[in-house]
Amino acid sequence: MEIHLDGERIEVPAGARLGDILPGRDVRCSVAVILPTLEEDAAESQEVRFVTSAGDMVVEMADPGVVSRLFRPGLAERLRLHWQDRYAAAFGPFESGVRPAREPGRYERGDVILGCGGYDPTQSYLIFARMRHTADYGAPADGGVIGRVVTGRGLLDRIAEGDRIIEVERIFRHADRSHAVITHDAAFQLEDGMQVISYVEGEVLGFGGDGIDTRVARSVEHFLLSVQSGRFLVDRSSSTHIADAHLVPTKVPAEFSGPRLEGTITVRTAGKSSGAVYIYTQGVSASPAHTVVGRVVHGIELVRFAGEGDLLAIRVEPEQFDLVGFTLAGAEEFVARRGVSLTADAAEGDRVVVGQTPATTLEVLAAGAVRVATEPSDHVISITLDEAAAPRSVTIFREVTGLKHHAVGKMPLVFRFEDVSLFKPKIGKGVGIIPENTPAGEVPAFTLAMTNDSRRGAGMVGIRTTPNAEFGPTAEPLTGTNVIGKVLDAGNLAGMREGTTVYVREVK
Repeated sequence: MEIHLDGERIEVPAGARLGDILPGRDVRCSVAVILPTLEEDAAESQEVRFVTSAGDMVVEMADPGVVSRLFRPGLAERLRLHWQDRYAAAFGPFESGVRPAREPGRYERGDVILGCGGYDPTQSYLIFARMRHTADYGAPADGGVIGRVVTGRGLLDRIAEGDRIIEVERIFRHADRSHAVITHDAAFQLEDGMQVISYVEGEVLGFGGDGIDTRVARSVEHFLLSVQSGRFLVDRSSSTHIADAHLVPTKVPAEFSGPRLEGTITVRTAGKSSGAVYIYTQGVSASPAHTVVGRVVHGIELVRFAGEGDLLAIRVEPEQFDLVGFTLAGAEEFVARRGVSLTADAAEGDRVVVGQTPATTLEVLAAGAVRVATEPSDHVISITLDEAAAPRSVTIFREVTGLKHHAVGKMPLVFRFEDVSLFKPKIGKGVGIIPENTPAGEVPAFTLAMTNDSRRGAGMVGIRTTPNAEFGPTAEPLTGTNVIGKVLDAGNLAGMREGTTVYVREVK
């Protein structure tokens, strides 16, 4: 049988099953299987073909309605190359309803922009961006990007004086009437002609062959952190997108607002879902509550058919560059593979990286160099956290120590007496620590706990080196103690002194 696996044709014996063609797949991850069919319907897509004197380009429109409103009969006759430079090529002029904002916009290679000359809508132009740049094209406040070239980008560099757009036409594509199947069953029976899409691949905004744009570094870093495990959990699925909300809530800066075309990846920057990552299956307009961080370059079919609860394998270029938690020796090996130079604050002994400058992947790759702060390994305490028993308390602990974003977190040691060590991480106002996983009997030695809201010292974190049946690790009664985990290398506690910063590493 012939199977199309992630775009490659492969031959498999009759009777083959899904597990036979994906032997190393994580069995928890869903794949899309598109069944072969002979009966098809023609369906109008969001894509438009621009037939030019230099060749054809296919543009995916952010709003399909733009085609009917803008590309009226006879328009193509006026779409001649009016001006060009290294950044863009403009066709026109023609009349449109554009409302210029009189401010510059930021554009990526392949963006198609509706702007106007002299802020006059009767002198409007279709502008094709040749490279990443910032410019004022007399576009609306949202930047005026009405689409993106998805086929024929090489033509952008070949357009020359005298070229014109001959025709603008909607593209019709065949819609498969049979249902695609989403499954993670390795025993799924394959049939001849099936298409199997096993993963999603994305590329981030600001990273490409024409250089690295660090202006989007922080929002892109959040996205890279979200998919660091190579997994995307579909917490929400709608007709226009899927979303992974496992890092909600997180404050993410709004660095680049643009149209959310099919395949666009964004992070929500405002509201209850701030920090959620979205992948779009249909084009929608730009939103000030979303910042664009990348786009899908493979596997959009898997995104289209995935539902709530599906776990998707995802690959992203570039890989996140976060050295925090590495041993110094491990960090040296990692940077050597990435072609980046490393400077450490110390080199003697067995040391662990606890800080990195620059802090984001794009900034490190743009600079080609990174500096790290380190601590002796015996100054870093390894812990396990019991998320199943105390989910809210563990979430709060990861947030306030920094373990939510890095492999090593920190908290100040404020008090030590006899067998108790107390830590006071900074917890924001209004954060409720409800009683959960409160012990009913003796608390074992080296239990990690947090004081809940039933006591005045709510938010205090403690470790006790001896068992106790009356008081918890924070020296509070058991009813005021939320057990969140345990310490694995108790010997490292001995050298800790009041007023110092204690580093913790979660072992999963």
